[in-house]
Amino acid sequence: MSNSYLMKNPTRFITYCGIGIALFVALTMCIQVPVFENYYLCLGYVVMMVYCYLYGPLPGVITGTMGVVIYCLITSGLRGMPGWTLGNLVIGIICGIAFERISKIESSWVRRMLMVVIIVLATATGILGVKSLTECLLYAQPFALRAAKNSYAFTADAVMMIAAVPVCEVLRKRVWRDN
Repeated sequence: MSNSYLMKNPTRFITYCGIGIALFVALTMCIQVPVFENYYLCLGYVVMMVYCYLYGPLPGVITGTMGVVIYCLITSGLRGMPGWTLGNLVIGIICGIAFERISKIESSWVRRMLMVVIIVLATATGILGVKSLTECLLYAQPFALRAAKNSYAFTADAVMMIAAVPVCEVLRKRVWRDN
């Protein structure tokens, strides 16, 4: 399945993205597993990775960025939104494009290992890089301080995205077989 599957029908595209956003927000709000001080596992990232993998970068980016915007508006207003939104944008673009490229690899073991590497690199870029830089500029704090504070988020988010890899593989067999 690729992005073109959804792009053929705009109604289907909007519907799938709306479902993804709703799932991202619901899983992020309803199931919170604390792992570090003031941070928890964000299950919405599983949805974002599934969308990046099954449908491509655009639905993945829309799911991750709009999901975090709505979540932040509901829970804390604008606090934290710019950094998370830009970070998710970068993660979605990197993972979505890379997942499209590796989806053709026959060996599921190689494909899964590449997905893990891509997720770690994308999360480091999005959270430790973009989110930290955004917060550095917004809060006038040193970049190293923001990156150190975001190391918790990087670890927890990368773990959740990596946990999505087997989910992606199972859904790949199911969704691609049906279409």
